[in-house]
Amino acid sequence: MEEKKKEQKSDKKKVVVALGGNALGSNLIEQMVSVSEAVKPIADLIEEGYEVVVTHGNGPQVGVIQDAMTLLSRENPEKHPHFPLSVCTAMSQGYIGYDIQNRLREELLDRGINMDVATCLTQVEVDPQDPAFKNPTKPIGPFLTKAEADKKAMEKRHIFIEDSGRGYRRVVASPKPKAIVEIDTIKALADTGHIVIAAGGGGIPVFRTENNHLKGAPAVIDKDLASELLAEELDADYLIILTAVENAALNFGKPDEKEIGDVSVSEIKKYMEEGQFAKGSMLPKVEAAVKFAESKPGRTALITLLEKAKDGINGLTGTRIHA
Repeated sequence: MEEKKKEQKSDKKKVVVALGGNALGSNLIEQMVSVSEAVKPIADLIEEGYEVVVTHGNGPQVGVIQDAMTLLSRENPEKHPHFPLSVCTAMSQGYIGYDIQNRLREELLDRGINMDVATCLTQVEVDPQDPAFKNPTKPIGPFLTKAEADKKAMEKRHIFIEDSGRGYRRVVASPKPKAIVEIDTIKALADTGHIVIAAGGGGIPVFRTENNHLKGAPAVIDKDLASELLAEELDADYLIILTAVENAALNFGKPDEKEIGDVSVSEIKKYMEEGQFAKGSMLPKVEAAVKFAESKPGRTALITLLEKAKDGINGLTGTRIHA
């Protein structure tokens, strides 16, 4: 009987689902409401028989956390020393994961599915020589007006950019992920039938130093690139990147905008060379999707809206990238 169960489990398609940080709201109340909706399409996939690992962004949340911690440090630096970005990412992993695991478990139980859901605090190794440390591109924190951004830039010496017509946001270094430190733990949980929430916010960025020490890095790793690495390491069949649009598009925001549906790796690489996708926004999603799709025959990456995940994986919508 036990052997039969193992055989059935091995036939399941593995899916890594990457939730965007902006889809989770910009404060605790918004997040609790947003997560209640976000878990439903994930539960749909589980109900359909997919083996699911969940990742999530933390762009708005990690910026808010660091702003709050910076304020505490300024008021009483001896009692509240500086909180580096790596620590703020760890904090965001904990509280976002807590909300997702509770609401996803509740949603599954409401559907008669009794499965354990667990958050794994995840460190991701980066290269200290990565050129990203000299060229910050990763937006974090809330959207601001130009006047608000200029004021904060003067006060805190932060760098701000305009983000896809939605306002101005602070940007920080976003080095490429090299290795997922807790990958064996994540595999063990997933392989025994648990739903795992891992590599939140792209993972806690760390440098590997002498004496086996892992030192926090002043950065936020792009969650889509970290999700891609996780999907490869788990030998997933699908990488689903859920975002604010139903499809990636050519000439985004222009009168001749055209949605991209089913597309080959070679074709979408041409669009990347043309500069069709915005840095720090759609480009990392497309880069992650391409890397996953070409990493092994038969793998498919999907970019679509949160509520369209089930339709997307069934080929009905979204940007589907394949070799």
